[in-house]
Amino acid sequence: MENKIRRYHWKDGKSLIVGEKTLIMGILNSTPDSFSDGGQWDHECLALRHMEDMVRDGADIIDIGAESTRPGFTPLSAEEEISRLERILPQLLRECPVPVSVDTYKAQTAAYAMESGAHIINDIWGLQYEKEPGQMAAVAAQYKVPVIVMHNQKGTEYTDLIGDIKHFFERSAMIAGQAGLEGKYIITDPGIGFGKTAEQNLYVMQRLRDLTVLPYPMLLGTSRKGFIGKILDLPVTDRMEGTGAACVAGVLAGCAIMRVHDVKPIARMCKMADTLKV
Repeated sequence: MENKIRRYHWKDGKSLIVGEKTLIMGILNSTPDSFSDGGQWDHECLALRHMEDMVRDGADIIDIGAESTRPGFTPLSAEEEISRLERILPQLLRECPVPVSVDTYKAQTAAYAMESGAHIINDIWGLQYEKEPGQMAAVAAQYKVPVIVMHNQKGTEYTDLIGDIKHFFERSAMIAGQAGLEGKYIITDPGIGFGKTAEQNLYVMQRLRDLTVLPYPMLLGTSRKGFIGKILDLPVTDRMEGTGAACVAGVLAGCAIMRVHDVKPIARMCKMADTLKV
């Protein structure tokens, strides 16, 4: 893992080391319609309280999103997305003691967030959103911030699922390089729950080691996802144990960051998995 250790420092004094231990990214959905917790944290005081709870429980990063990307979601314009973020993000950045990631695939939203002082871009289209070619990479390069490039595609047809994901990441890295963003700022994400069937999600989980050998730290986002519900026959809110098992598997396969709703129990599980990892 030594070659994948990343040390990030920001001008507001915050810092982050990726690769020394498993990091926990706590999910803060500022949306009325997210698949798991829509509407719970879309008011400023509730969002800030939830942030404080997650940091106390072990979150190393807070990931705020203003547009639901659940299956069948209705896209927002960048202006609408920014309007939602404006209610919460400025105070969140002032009060949050850990780095803040902004979950968006729109360059205009990312530019607003980075100009406001956010620290990381979390892009579900991995710098490859077809309506804005090259624009997200340009924002990340301008602000010299880490960007999480998640694998995604329309439909679920693949020639070679793992090979196609690797090719996607290679293309993302090429786009980043063309924009002037160094490879040390790239964090990958296999995109569990995006552009994949439940069976394909499970296959990716079983083959994570084939992806963590790439020269980038990897984030894993399995929290309460549909494939867990299918395996355990459980509704969204009862999938914490399944999420924990998936996260432990991710730790043992070499993933560096876990993006989760249930911070406290998952942080404990990951700490134990880190200790047992050979």
